[in-house]
Amino acid sequence: QVQLVESGGGSELAGGSLRLSCAASENIYSGYYMGWFRQVPGIEREGVAAIYTRGGYTYYADSVKGRFTISQDNAKNTVYLQMNSLKPEDTAMYYCAAARPGGVRPLIFSTYNYWGQGTQVTVSS
Repeated sequence: QVQLVESGGGSELAGGSLRLSCAASENIYSGYYMGWFRQVPGIEREGVAAIYTRGGYTYYADSVKGRFTISQDNAKNTVYLQMNSLKPEDTAMYYCAAARPGGVRPLIFSTYNYWGQGTQVTVSS
């Protein structure tokens, strides 16, 4: 199975930036959907961004469009989430997930096969 390790979380002020990284244990360039999801205790998990690694197609939640960018580095088997113009409402535990092609809904967590342990992002005003 695919192993995923997230990193890059931390604390930032509103308006600041963070870059999250998700390192995969195998070549994700062969064709995976890779997604970033976030969860606040007591609130439903939200799909933030996703990318199809073979063609580079990207998907974003309306709440982060224009502020967050998902990208991939094939040589490093890594997917990134660049988060700019951070807002306090971006505070959450962020999870990376991977899905094999076939029946995937890019921003729906239940359609993914693997996920990491998460990295905390805290944004204060």
